[in-house]
Amino acid sequence: MDFYELSSLFLNMTFFLYLIATAFFGLTLGKNRDDHRGSKITKWAMAFTIIGFTSQLTSFIFRWLEAGHIPVSNMFEYIYFFGMMLIGAFVAIYFLYGIPALGLIALPVSLVVIGYGSMFPQEVSPLVPSLQSNWLYIHVTTVATAQAILSISFIAGLLFLIKRVDQSTKSKETLFLELIMFGVMSTLAYIILSTSFGAMDYEAVFNKQVDGQTVEVDYQMPALFQPSDSELITDNRFNSGIEAPGWMQGVDAGIKLNTLTLSLALGGLMYGLFRLLLKGRRISALLQDKFDKIKPDVVDDIMYRAIAIGFPLFTLGGLIFAAIWAQEAWGRFWGWDPKEVWALVTWLFYAVFLHLRLTRGWHGKKSAWLAVIGFAIIMFNLIIINLVISGLHSYA
Repeated sequence: MDFYELSSLFLNMTFFLYLIATAFFGLTLGKNRDDHRGSKITKWAMAFTIIGFTSQLTSFIFRWLEAGHIPVSNMFEYIYFFGMMLIGAFVAIYFLYGIPALGLIALPVSLVVIGYGSMFPQEVSPLVPSLQSNWLYIHVTTVATAQAILSISFIAGLLFLIKRVDQSTKSKETLFLELIMFGVMSTLAYIILSTSFGAMDYEAVFNKQVDGQTVEVDYQMPALFQPSDSELITDNRFNSGIEAPGWMQGVDAGIKLNTLTLSLALGGLMYGLFRLLLKGRRISALLQDKFDKIKPDVVDDIMYRAIAIGFPLFTLGGLIFAAIWAQEAWGRFWGWDPKEVWALVTWLFYAVFLHLRLTRGWHGKKSAWLAVIGFAIIMFNLIIINLVISGLHSYA
């Protein structure tokens, strides 16, 4: 068994260990549960978390040995490293504050992140010339670590909002919380769809006319929306016959619209089933009852400290180190590349967060909502900028 196979083996082990840890964290919740650092259930939950983290780190090391360089050079590797650092940050926070409920959010977030990353090609490839620099290790790992720490603020902020938002009446806050739950369901739906159809080797090929030439477009899911000006050439594959709008440019525009639509549809179905099982009750309201022992002031402190640590680290990795590498690789410190612009947007947002927190006294729900928005910005940078908007930094 070579290093690549060992890495894949430990990756699969990691996924199941985190699932088991999540289940144990779930058992710590409720009015009659012993939700504290010293309970047996919590010890088991943390044991599986730490074993899972060790397994993930082992997988990462084996991949490093196989590649001959630190594996952060493509979308799968970056997301995998980001998810690993997220769990590492959670473990550190747990031993400082001892709040098991954070694990019930941190572990699923990491599972979704790792599952999403696993949808991308996992082959180990040699570094392209533009990435053959020590700044690859310095810049990328620093940014990923900083974003993982900043994500802890989202986890704490979401926990704070679930605890403090009034669930007795409908409001904008309850609506936004449920939208977050719907977003989680849709992300899970994307992973389920990709994994299921990938296991079946599903393929539907269309011939699309591009500038007078015929180009093949390969769908990995049933085609609710086919590419514009295209024809299905694969037999016995579903095709609604509805074309993606002509204004959606790019050969893969139809695939992106199709995948988004299917994920939202299945996510909506899953969300609706959960609400049906809860007899119409909001998911966030159910979680609020389960988080009855949480101390909001402590969670608020975690949220602030995560940003206080992650922000300067992101400043180093996302701006300073990035500018130095850009000068070395492209002969300029700044070029308004989409990734550079969005890194600046991320930096400015968290700078505003700290300003409002320290000078205007924004604590509690105001800070928590900002932490949630900050995570949305990080995810937009990770997903949309990489997959949709072309640029020099595109991993995909």
